[in-house]
Amino acid sequence: MVGQAGYRAVMSNELPPGESTDQHIVMEWETPTHEQIIEITKMHVEAMETNSDPAVWVTAGMHHVMLYTVGRRSGNVHRVALPFWRDPDGGRLVIGSFAGAVNDPAWVLNLRDRDANPGVKVRTQHGLYWSQHQILEGAERDTLWALMTVDRAFYADYQAKTERPIPMIRLPETELHEG
Repeated sequence: MVGQAGYRAVMSNELPPGESTDQHIVMEWETPTHEQIIEITKMHVEAMETNSDPAVWVTAGMHHVMLYTVGRRSGNVHRVALPFWRDPDGGRLVIGSFAGAVNDPAWVLNLRDRDANPGVKVRTQHGLYWSQHQILEGAERDTLWALMTVDRAFYADYQAKTERPIPMIRLPETELHEG
């Protein structure tokens, strides 16, 4: 089916080549500072923009996506590299932990602004798609948080550092990006 601006609807949560169903990660690294996270992310984004090598897209055992958000104040496009976790239905979820910072990361604030970001462009190792992202809340968020922290216990440690509920954002493949 062809949607707006020639985009084709895609509804597939099948695992791409090289992606494992085992998502259990044991944290064997020191949590970087918030400043280091920003610098690491900038370098990771640059590498992801130009390379489909698994060594770039799978770091610390976690598969990554790149989000293209529109700044809620600036209107500029911002890119962020994020690890994702697959829910039991195979959907990709990204976590707005910022290592337990007091405030949500800027990319989460941008996604919360539906005027600036009614959807979000997502780049994977194998292509691009548009997503009608879903910020999870309530019982659904709590259930998936519990499942995710079994695989990635370090997120529970991040949650313990902050009073804000760390956001979980589902990134369904809504439309194939053909550009």
